[in-house]
Amino acid sequence: MSPVAVSHDAIVIGAGFAGLYAVHVLRDKQDLDVLAFDAAGDVGGTWYWNRYPGARVDIESVHYSYSFDDELQQEWHWTERFCAQPEILRYLDHVAKRYDLRRSIRFNTRITSLTWDDAESVWRATTDGGETHTARYVVSGAGTLSVPKKPDFPGVEDFAGEVLMTGNWPHEPVSFENKRVGIVGVGSSGIQAISEIAKTAGHLTVLQRTPNYATPIANAPTDPEQEAAEKADYSAIRDASRNHFLGVPYSEVEPSALAVDPQHRRRVFDDRWNRGGFRLFIDSFGDILFDKAANDTIADYIRERIHERVEDPATAELLAPRGYPYGTKRPPLETDYYEAYNRPNVELVDVKSNPIERVTSTGVRLADGTEHEFDMLILATGFDACTGPLLAMNITGRNGLKLTDHWADGPQTYLGLMAAGFPNLFMITGPQSPSVLYNMPLAIEDHVDFSVAAIQYLREDGKAVIEPTPEAEAAWVAHTNELAQATLLPDSPTSWYMGNNIPGKPKRVLVYLGGAPAYRAKCDEVVSNGYEGFELSAAPSNTPALAQA
Repeated sequence: MSPVAVSHDAIVIGAGFAGLYAVHVLRDKQDLDVLAFDAAGDVGGTWYWNRYPGARVDIESVHYSYSFDDELQQEWHWTERFCAQPEILRYLDHVAKRYDLRRSIRFNTRITSLTWDDAESVWRATTDGGETHTARYVVSGAGTLSVPKKPDFPGVEDFAGEVLMTGNWPHEPVSFENKRVGIVGVGSSGIQAISEIAKTAGHLTVLQRTPNYATPIANAPTDPEQEAAEKADYSAIRDASRNHFLGVPYSEVEPSALAVDPQHRRRVFDDRWNRGGFRLFIDSFGDILFDKAANDTIADYIRERIHERVEDPATAELLAPRGYPYGTKRPPLETDYYEAYNRPNVELVDVKSNPIERVTSTGVRLADGTEHEFDMLILATGFDACTGPLLAMNITGRNGLKLTDHWADGPQTYLGLMAAGFPNLFMITGPQSPSVLYNMPLAIEDHVDFSVAAIQYLREDGKAVIEPTPEAEAAWVAHTNELAQATLLPDSPTSWYMGNNIPGKPKRVLVYLGGAPAYRAKCDEVVSNGYEGFELSAAPSNTPALAQA
């Protein structure tokens, strides 16, 4: 006998920044019956799983936080300019306690299928425990970087030592003392981990396929005077952030790297390099991501700075990226990363010219037969970004349409938030939204607020179902692709921005490149025009209506 379905007004997926805020707004502001699910044992989302050494945010703490409650903003104290994973987890724990959110979250529970019931206009969610829950609305806060990429080389299961993944790190302490450690991958996670592991490992071997344009984060303890000034002016800071492409209130960008003389350009690059964070990327020159000649100036600059910091010229050259433009992968931020290669216990191995053939019981064998023996193997091989978390839930929409089939040639969304054929499914910071090129907590608030306002609009109008039209979806996909083609992003051979870091995954831009202010203006226009591009309808007459607002 099938289990009896438990009915709710809304189901929320995830208990990270998105899930927590969605539960709070739907339950406490809209008075709906809400239940959230998370496979993790507690709140935190990506910060619950990513506990690897050195894990740290790349947006300043003062900005990488909720803005919806000024009392919360005023009471919380960040200890560092760029907070580390444990502090972010403490913050989200504080939020969960402050708003009593845990009572509406089912932890250690994974959604294994999500199916739209055409007859009753509800979603049916099945859990890994065999339970069934139904809800008129589903808000997915499954995240953009929550499904680690599977290693694309064989034999991992044969390794006799310990295999760790940065995206699913153990909760107990890990010791590297006197151990031969191998790490695969030099993206953001790998770079952060390498900097820390190098300090204690017996020997660390970095297996690098594609070097990255890593630049200084310039982290420091929070300055009390600066913190007081920021809290006194938090409202203005948030307004400036929401009106900036990246969601941070930088305001010193100059129009063109090519319109100034080399001496001026060098002064700007030096200043942004020394101040750290994303200032070099987003607050130096406005044509860096659009003009190859302008991009070459900053790429040359970063390569020069790498050579300054790495003592061995051959190693420095291996670490200096070539063949793709700066910024077409998310630029990693680092602390003493390049200095790690000056340590006698750290070795860099180029696996682009000599690829990994397989993992063996004792280590890694390369194509030329060379074997590197390890006691511990760390995989920092990235994520199946943006689409992976949604596709992992086995979502089936109207008339049996599977999301995997709908997205077979790449994601198709309207506003990066909903997909045609999948009614009442709100994909927070979904593919083709600003998301990963924006300040994520602010992007989450924008998306949750849009979704909740749409639900409220339906209830007030006596409707129950909202769904993008195929035409609106096709136009949005074409628009996001057109924006991407105007940038250098498609020039990167492999980037999770384009989805092609995953073997077999279609190459299609996963992020809206028009900037958050333009995106938010488009969303406002859609709403002011009566949810233009969406079809709104009533539920079948035999289904119970939600309580009216």
